[in-house]
Amino acid sequence: MGISVRNLVKTYGSVQVIKDISFDVSDGEFVTLLGPSGCGKTTSLRCIAGLENVDEGQITINDRVVSDGKTGVFVPPDQRNLGMVFQSYAIWPHLTVAQNVAFPLTVRGQKDTASDVKWALDIVGLNHLANRRPSELSGGQQQRVALARAIAGRPQVLLFDEPLSNLDARLRDRTRLEISRIHKELKVPAIYVTHDQTEALSMSDRVIVMNGGEIAQTGTAIEVYNRPVNRFVADFIGNANFLKVKREGDHWQMKDGTRIDVCLETLLNPDEPKAVLIRPEAIEVQTAISQAGSNSSDSLNQLSGTVVSSMFLGHHYEHIVDVADTLVRAHSRSPIETGHTIRLRFAAADCRLVHDNS
Repeated sequence: MGISVRNLVKTYGSVQVIKDISFDVSDGEFVTLLGPSGCGKTTSLRCIAGLENVDEGQITINDRVVSDGKTGVFVPPDQRNLGMVFQSYAIWPHLTVAQNVAFPLTVRGQKDTASDVKWALDIVGLNHLANRRPSELSGGQQQRVALARAIAGRPQVLLFDEPLSNLDARLRDRTRLEISRIHKELKVPAIYVTHDQTEALSMSDRVIVMNGGEIAQTGTAIEVYNRPVNRFVADFIGNANFLKVKREGDHWQMKDGTRIDVCLETLLNPDEPKAVLIRPEAIEVQTAISQAGSNSSDSLNQLSGTVVSSMFLGHHYEHIVDVADTLVRAHSRSPIETGHTIRLRFAAADCRLVHDNS
């Protein structure tokens, strides 16, 4: 049971936007397709929804083939028993909340919709607004109407196409929790498309990172954040620093000769360029160079650099530090003046060697 995508290919004209991708979503699992604009994530979702025909490959929903590029099988969207929430709210302004939620039920010929509409509105907490028009609702409430409409038919699959992109930051946080709660209550397979790393990391059982129509990496949020397979994934999932290094004997070093110790090295092609990944939050900032030198530890990597900028981000300051012509991001609780020389310390255990595909 669940969703299965096998060898999916989709082409528009001469451009292949999805390049032979395969993945599964188990029953009750929440999977996010994450990537930049144009990577193929929304097109993949639209193929699953039946809004696009596949050129090659096969899609099954709960063991039923709904699209097959080889045999020509194509099940229309309204017969796939799925609920979809779009980036735009896509709710009718001339209908009440209850009528909007009932709309897909009436289209498929269901006469008595009251109980299903009430059930859906109860789940999203909008029953008290059932008789309101969309113009009388906030943006967050309108999005919850779209959620209620998507689940009113008790679908076997839930699909989300960047549903929070039109909401402000506070509403995004609130609606993110709402979507997670609803999914856990319904226990159906769900696919969520976004370019927002926070949404992907906070909501997903698994994250599928896409780039250029291909799957770059699949894993849990913790896996793709802590163990990215290449520079693209590391850079797209959170802030990251990359120190270009080369092998010198039994260790790695930067171009200025600074040694960088890495706790866990990945198995890489020796001919490929490499970089050490270090997250800003793993770096300790020390402004007293002499004091840092006297208390140095062999287990810590140490770099010296000049502060290029220092920005207040609420819960911390983010400093951009020029280290041997490489800009490094580091966090601290205090501001540092531009032009100040500081020392950056970080443990080998917090470093990871990745393919430098920049």
